[in-house]
Amino acid sequence: MNFKSLSTTDSAPHTLTVPPVPIQGLHHFAYRCRDAEETRHFYEDLLGLPLFHIIQSDYVPSTGEYCPYTHIFFRMQDGSCIAFFDLGDDQAAEPSPNTPPWVNHLALQVGSLKDLEQIKARLLEANIEVLGIIDHRIFKSIYFFDPNGIRLELSAQLASDEQMQQAASQVHEKLAQWNVRKIQWRTQAQTKLQP
Repeated sequence: MNFKSLSTTDSAPHTLTVPPVPIQGLHHFAYRCRDAEETRHFYEDLLGLPLFHIIQSDYVPSTGEYCPYTHIFFRMQDGSCIAFFDLGDDQAAEPSPNTPPWVNHLALQVGSLKDLEQIKARLLEANIEVLGIIDHRIFKSIYFFDPNGIRLELSAQLASDEQMQQAASQVHEKLAQWNVRKIQWRTQAQTKLQP
């Protein structure tokens, strides 16, 4: 199974006949970890997410490939999980060479600004380098890395549901504006490259 890009500029758009189903929420998001116990200590002992489930096998269920692994799941308050694969080789996932390190990250929500300040103090006490508290207007965040090099963000929501609905009413317009800007940048870059 390979990744396939879905182009929005195909000359003959395909009309789908099967309707979408409601996505209920996040079940789990999985990463590779260097060491399951080191990862457990960070997420369970430091961040307070309980180790909730573990799967161990010598074969990958989806491909049948031989690859012994332990798959550990940490449960959040809403029932969703962050999960990790330890492949037994002391290797974490390599960052993407074409992506700035601040782009790929996992953002999790805490209950209040007071909670955000408290977890920041706890991380600092554990000698974890923390960036922020950063004000994003509708929420405030801190940023730090887990032992596997995964950038984490913890956020406290500031905006009300009404404010979020107001912002949501503008998202398609803002995306269209971004797409216009992107085309302009590409055109300018191509013009500069021409002799």
